[in-house]
Amino acid sequence: MPYKEREISKMYYTMGEVSAMFGVNQSMLRFYEKEFDILQPKKNKKGNRYFTPEDIENLKIIFHLIKDKGYTLNGAKEHMKNNMGSTRENQRVIDALEHLKSFLLEVRDQL
Repeated sequence: MPYKEREISKMYYTMGEVSAMFGVNQSMLRFYEKEFDILQPKKNKKGNRYFTPEDIENLKIIFHLIKDKGYTLNGAKEHMKNNMGSTRENQRVIDALEHLKSFLLEVRDQL
């Protein structure tokens, strides 16, 4: 059985890490937190926000709907409210395909 690397995942991501992941300002993440009820990052006593992996998945869905599909904020809220199950499944498929694409590009570069 070949060795398979495990993905290193954290329980919580800081606001800076999440903003770097998505390439946006921290103020945009705070704005989306106010606009979308589904985003509920944990806050410590100082008020620092810590995002869970579930929050990261929800942010991926929000960014996909707004940036890629061109939804308005209200349209994205409605879509997520009405079609959350299918939206999550679609995002999992998109993530798997992106992972496969990066793997295939890596293999191509090694040839």
